[in-house]
Amino acid sequence: MSAPASQGHDRSKRPAAGEEEEDPVDQMISRTGCAGFHRAVQDCMAEFQDWRHCQQPVSDFKQCMAEYQRVRAGQAARHKPSPSGS
Repeated sequence: MSAPASQGHDRSKRPAAGEEEEDPVDQMISRTGCAGFHRAVQDCMAEFQDWRHCQQPVSDFKQCMAEYQRVRAGQAARHKPSPSGS
């Protein structure tokens, strides 16, 4: 019995020299509208290297993400078909 063909990572889509590939997490956060809050958390952590000094930026980011999720859940509920089928 032979081993299945390897489906490794597609590395053909690498950024050109001098370009940085954007982190998928950063891309997702950008779509939420909370990227500025996330950046503030990162900046605080870079400066203090201790999350205890960064409670306000963390709280602001958490609040922004909660609001995004609340709005998104409301949109999903509006697009969900009714159980009666009408």
